[in-house]
Amino acid sequence: MRHPRTAVAIAAAAVMALAACTDDGGGGEDPDDLSIDQFPRDETLYTTGAAWGPPADWNPVSGGEVTGLRGLGYEPLYLFNPNTQEMEPWLAESGEWTGDLTYQATLRDGITWSDGEQLTAEDVKYTVELGQLDGVPYSNVWDWLESVEVVDDLTVEFTFLEARHQEWDNFLFNTTIVPEHVFSEYSEDDIVTGANEDPVVSGPYTVHSHDQDRIAWVKRDDWWATEALGLEVQPTYIVDIVNTSNEVTLNMLMQGEVDLSNNFLPGISDLLEGDPNLSTYFSEPPYMAPANTAMLIPNTTMEPLDDAEFRRAMAFAISPGEIVDSVYSGIVAEANPTGLLPIWENYYDQEAISESGFQFEPSEAVSVLEEAGYEDSDGDGFVETLSGDPVELTLNVPAGWTDWEEAARAIASDLRDVGINVTEEFLDAGAVDEARDSGEFELVLNNQSGITNSPWGHYRYLFQLPVQDVQTGANFARFESQEAWDLTQQLAATATDDPEYAEIIADLQRISLEEMPSIPIWYNGAWAQASNAVWTNWPTQEGDNNAYPVTWNGFWTMGSIYMLTELEPAG
Repeated sequence: MRHPRTAVAIAAAAVMALAACTDDGGGGEDPDDLSIDQFPRDETLYTTGAAWGPPADWNPVSGGEVTGLRGLGYEPLYLFNPNTQEMEPWLAESGEWTGDLTYQATLRDGITWSDGEQLTAEDVKYTVELGQLDGVPYSNVWDWLESVEVVDDLTVEFTFLEARHQEWDNFLFNTTIVPEHVFSEYSEDDIVTGANEDPVVSGPYTVHSHDQDRIAWVKRDDWWATEALGLEVQPTYIVDIVNTSNEVTLNMLMQGEVDLSNNFLPGISDLLEGDPNLSTYFSEPPYMAPANTAMLIPNTTMEPLDDAEFRRAMAFAISPGEIVDSVYSGIVAEANPTGLLPIWENYYDQEAISESGFQFEPSEAVSVLEEAGYEDSDGDGFVETLSGDPVELTLNVPAGWTDWEEAARAIASDLRDVGINVTEEFLDAGAVDEARDSGEFELVLNNQSGITNSPWGHYRYLFQLPVQDVQTGANFARFESQEAWDLTQQLAATATDDPEYAEIIADLQRISLEEMPSIPIWYNGAWAQASNAVWTNWPTQEGDNNAYPVTWNGFWTMGSIYMLTELEPAG
């Protein structure tokens, strides 16, 4: 989830620079001759919401977070389309399982890097084998991948120790291919941690320039997809601006100085009703497409959060509707008790939800506590642990994340109402992350279970084992269930069209509903507010252009790149 932070100096620079960028000068000139504040406004797409600091890292191997790096610059073999739930060939023209443990991918002919070199099977082999280096984020693929072989210039064959179909699809659209002739000149340290300045890319844009508060991309004339797929990105330039604050972003959007904001903007629902120049993915509430599930994460290693019945009581005590209505003014939706996103609603097990699900019902929360033996023996209004100690829990969220601060206040108040003593506390975002990852917390909010190719991703987030001293990206609750993790791994190895696929998902739903390792509350939005002052035909669920209008890293390879090919000049 992206949130506003206050950075007055950068905010001022952003406003002044954007004012300069609204001039009409520079049309028809060589892009190399233009500075970052001289782009023609009617050829430039201004975005914000993905970057929180100055551009510094153009290295896709290290997980660099420069906006657009993976998608505008570097590209994967496949895209994943959240709307159709299908994998779409991209750099690869095709791919198939040729045996129980072998997969063969065929590249499109004629793809060139931005320096003119051909993209070949050797680049794919080299990229995947980089995962054998310590520190490469996708190194875990080599836990179940045995080898990569080049069959010919356009064909690569992968041989596996274990055929993890869901995990492999996830790898195919999340991992971008890098040029061997460039990266092979780097040291191992530079590959893993280097900045990779002046990147050589295969995508539709190259880096033009950057400043403290923005990065600019310029369109390539020889992008392979124009000839191969009939796709052409419309903006000549894309400028992504570092986030500053809600107020600055909202003002830029209303003035037409920003075309797409991927920030949470409080009050946007009121503005949408009175400004025809603004548009969102849905034309009515909740306006925003669900991007991930916001959940209350209990530290299950400590009493009483180690008790499933106590966690279950908490679930009944919390009112998602209050958060949706009061905090978000209806622009997001309540989460399904399973935590699975609506794109997976076909897999919801209604029987399991009926038997073990929960909804806001404070009296039921009180009953669950009483039946589990939790009492208020000292009469202070709050229950004690089963061993008689006071329950004093703290819910941490990052300071300055205004929507989460309000949500935390509502959650803590709901829990206190049923006799669970919880106090909200707002810390620096880095401190919250450190405490969450190291297990030095009691309760946190987290939303790292988001859109991906399979419910497998959600259950890996909930159940991944073994629990490490430092957890990154999964099982922050430190919940240990070998049964659940075994099922998650079984799901990873099961093809989507296998009848067992839905059965495994149903089994995992039952465990999550009965054990409550985390408590789903609301669907966090894919925040997207667009101005039609300069560009129109923004994606909507109802229209032909229904790609997610989101610039966050990861969404470009889930179809957001199509947005750029469908935009039209407002003039």
